[in-house]
Amino acid sequence: MTVTPARLAALDALRAQRRGELLDRALAAAVEGVPARERAWVQELVYGTVRLRGRLDYMLDALVRRGLDSLDPDVRDILRLGAYQLLEMGSVPAYAAVSQAVELAKRARGIGAGRLVNGVLQALRRRGSEIRFPDPSADPVGYLATWGSHPRWLVERWVARFGVDEARALVEADNTRPELFVRPVGEGTGAALATLGAAGIEAARVTFAPDALRVAPPATALQALAAVPSVVQDPAASLVVRYADVPPGAIVADVCAAPGGKAVALAERARYVVAADLSLARLARVRENAARVGPLPLGPVVADARVPPFRPVDVVLVDAPCTGTGTLRRHPDGKWRLRPEDPALLAALQAEILEAAATIVRPGGLLVYATCSLEPEENEDQMEAFLSAHPEFEPAAAPAGIDPRLLDAAGRLLVLPQRVGVDGAFAARLRRRR
Repeated sequence: MTVTPARLAALDALRAQRRGELLDRALAAAVEGVPARERAWVQELVYGTVRLRGRLDYMLDALVRRGLDSLDPDVRDILRLGAYQLLEMGSVPAYAAVSQAVELAKRARGIGAGRLVNGVLQALRRRGSEIRFPDPSADPVGYLATWGSHPRWLVERWVARFGVDEARALVEADNTRPELFVRPVGEGTGAALATLGAAGIEAARVTFAPDALRVAPPATALQALAAVPSVVQDPAASLVVRYADVPPGAIVADVCAAPGGKAVALAERARYVVAADLSLARLARVRENAARVGPLPLGPVVADARVPPFRPVDVVLVDAPCTGTGTLRRHPDGKWRLRPEDPALLAALQAEILEAAATIVRPGGLLVYATCSLEPEENEDQMEAFLSAHPEFEPAAAPAGIDPRLLDAAGRLLVLPQRVGVDGAFAARLRRRR
């Protein structure tokens, strides 16, 4: 039996992820030789397998004599891919899921690996429903780490912060497939809706994020972007731009700009946006986003946010590198890549960037700090530490028009996936007094 190109690509993507590649890039490279009509199927298989890896591993571990960790990494990933097809992809016949996994294992690691994969997946077919997960009432952390498919340390953090019920809602939100959202550029959402409709693309406004449009399947991002000048942007990110409330005609430095969605949106009101990033390759995405929506007062610059080569400007946006725990539904590989020490390590980097950014805000100007993290070390604690060390800055009031439910007690933007069903985000506005 021949292994389908789609399944070969899925395994290649998981191999690349193991080597440290981000999942979206790994998948994009892996599907280059796959027929276009099958690429969505590969994406569902790969992203679904990574999203539910903790659940799949718990079940598979119960069926492997010496435990799942004892297996060759390729065999482990082949079992995960086969298990996801058996348990979650109703369009795949069980015999095909098993036989293809067996052939894939033989091709990757020989006949013995094929026999092992066959035995484990056949056992999963027969006895999968008998495997018991931790009781959600007696052991909520164990349940959310296994059935909920999240690292135990992260679940423990969220239970301590949000409580069991809200932590469970957050885990469940992470395990949903992300929707497609776009932010029109150069025209309002009403006009964009009409244009999309004329192109046969169904879309709708997002009530709490006035600049975002939810695009309904089966429309793709490419189709939506071709129909209207826009950027793919989750409502949480569009809310950060609205919350920043850049004054018309301002000079803006976006010091961590890639991939450029926020910089492009800021350029609609600003006189000029300097879009800086340390990576030339990532800046290419900024250029692509800007070029696609038409002429904008925006200039990409290679620069290190820790030593920004700019004179003081009206607004500085620090869209800081972070753990990304607010975007795990969109980037499920992130939860397996993160380590318990990462929030503190990234908080130290963020503090260094903030120190540098403070030097290029003119008196009376704004410093806007944002992350897509849910962790207090990177958000609330970061702001308290900065303000304590910088009396020349003070909190600036949230602009009018932001839904009060999306503001914390200090007036900072706080978007939580478990409450509004989109990505998570945090942002704070600080004004330089002198």
